[in-house]
Amino acid sequence: MKKVAVIQDLSSFGKCSLSAAIPVLSVMGVQACPLPTAVLSAQTDYPSFFYEDLTSKMPYFQEEWRKLKVAFDGIHTGFVTGKEQIDHIFSFLDTFYKDETLLLVDPVMGDRGEAYKLFTDELLARMKELVKCADVITPNTTECCLLTGLSYEKLHAYSNAEDFMKALEEAGHILRQKTGARVIITGVTPPSADPDNQVVGNLYLDGDTTFYSAMPYNGKNYSGTGDLFASVIMGSMMRGDDFKNAIQLAAEFLTAAIHDASLKKIPEVEGVNFEKYLGMLLGT
Repeated sequence: MKKVAVIQDLSSFGKCSLSAAIPVLSVMGVQACPLPTAVLSAQTDYPSFFYEDLTSKMPYFQEEWRKLKVAFDGIHTGFVTGKEQIDHIFSFLDTFYKDETLLLVDPVMGDRGEAYKLFTDELLARMKELVKCADVITPNTTECCLLTGLSYEKLHAYSNAEDFMKALEEAGHILRQKTGARVIITGVTPPSADPDNQVVGNLYLDGDTTFYSAMPYNGKNYSGTGDLFASVIMGSMMRGDDFKNAIQLAAEFLTAAIHDASLKKIPEVEGVNFEKYLGMLLGT
């Protein structure tokens, strides 16, 4: 069974990060090996939460795993609390990232045009270095703007979808050229003349191929959907799935989970009802 080191936080509520990655990878036939960056009673959009930073503990995981002489087929990084954690990730890569290892970096820094609470310019500078090591990057639109310098406000000032997508695609190509990685920009919502007929999708660029796949958008921003998407992509990479098919699978999985959560009026902060749709991810 293939093994993936998952370097993210563990939030008890919010269905994100490790709580999302572990079940997705497991059902896709991959052993998820968590390296927690922090432990939270609930993700940070909750009005109150307990938070324990595990930055100082990360090297112990690396050392103990080195003693075990384990090898990883994949490494998946997500939410980090700052520059020091990324420094530890670089050290981890020095030990465990081999030629045959696939590295997926989800550069979690913000959403909807706003940076998260722990964001700093120092974190951004270090994240720009980390994504250069990646084989696949899964930023959302906000994170793509942060990594490339594209103005989020200017992007969303475009009144038609064609201009919006052209500007975002140019930013995606810049990011791909800077990193050499496959880039999937998630949560892309082009402007629509009909507010009742909006779409959200994912823009894929690898230098040879560019495509955008979209699904109906209900205007809600559920916790953990980016983590679930990235985890499906990592699981698909471990299975050797075609990338276009992997993105379509992730989109169909999330569409079902989001629709279910919407019907049941689940608060966005609580995440989506993905558990009942995990069977969609089973391999043949």
